Amino acid sequence: MTTEGRSSATTGATGMRAWRSVPGPLLVVLAIAVGLALTWYNMSSLLLLFAGILFAAFLDACIRGLGRFMPVARAWRFAVVALVLSCLSALAIAWGIAHLPEQARGLIRVMDAQIDILQGHLTPFGIDLFGPDGSQDLAQLIADPGRLFGHVHRAVSGAYAVVINTIVIVCLGLFLAANPGGYRDGTLTLLPVTWRARVRGVMDEMGLTLRGWLLGQLVRSSILAITLGIAFHLLGLPGASLLGLQAGVANFIPYLGPLIAAGPVALVAMPLGSSTLVWAMVIYFSIQTIEGFVFAPLVQRQAVNVPPAWTLLAIVIFGAMFGAMGIALATPLLAVGRIAVLRLYVEDWLQDRRGIEGRDQ
Repeated sequence: MTTEGRSSATTGATGMRAWRSVPGPLLVVLAIAVGLALTWYNMSSLLLLFAGILFAAFLDACIRGLGRFMPVARAWRFAVVALVLSCLSALAIAWGIAHLPEQARGLIRVMDAQIDILQGHLTPFGIDLFGPDGSQDLAQLIADPGRLFGHVHRAVSGAYAVVINTIVIVCLGLFLAANPGGYRDGTLTLLPVTWRARVRGVMDEMGLTLRGWLLGQLVRSSILAITLGIAFHLLGLPGASLLGLQAGVANFIPYLGPLIAAGPVALVAMPLGSSTLVWAMVIYFSIQTIEGFVFAPLVQRQAVNVPPAWTLLAIVIFGAMFGAMGIALATPLLAVGRIAVLRLYVEDWLQDRRGIEGRDQ
């Protein structure tokens, strides 16, 4: 071996000894800090990835459920589920294009008028619902082409981002649902062999939790949207189906969603008189209460066993940091995060396997 080669080997050995001399806890802290930093700077992409995983969990649940009636290979069941969902989506989009735009325009006109009336009542108290720049009308925007272009550019960019994100979520969900075991095992190859069985079990538990939460929420939201739509139609509210739909979508956000969805219902009911407004609110909160205390326990069972205070805290924090997508994904993220912490940290690292579920309540 040449002198240069011996020098290089000596330097490498010295470097290895230097790394081994670093305390293990310090390396763990450093790895956690780097991981948190990378997570923070890439959170928008990670939330998009998690949304795709959530959609894959929904598809996987449909494929597993279809297996009870069609004992065929998973690939055939996957094709049937994808075809049926595509047809249903096309029908829903066609129906929405034919019926919802007119209802949406009517609701926007009614709510806009009621907001103006409400602003008129609040102005004497120095309260401005729109802020100092929110009172500019269309004529003022047209008079300022630069500001008008900025509004149009933001609207087009936002719509484009929504379309692209939706395509990414759907494609990612389809790819993952086609072969979830292969992707899971491929991820496990990055771990030491002795860890793989345990992590595989935790990942399977996470998948079960996601499937249970998503299917439960879909059933609950569908029941709520249909029931409220029928009730509002019988009450004579304009755009009853759209009001029921927005209430069902908002129901995906625990605790805060029903309160947010009550606003449009109240604004639409105001022009019809105080009695209609009172009846609309009574019907809305009565159905919400029945759904929350009767249907929710039956549908969700123990799918997401997270205390309410933790759920609300996660919604507020994720919403403040990451916006609408953070609010929408806060609950399932908290559910799977809780499983990872309990199984891998509390049970395995701390060696505490007694009374975990009871203490977490």
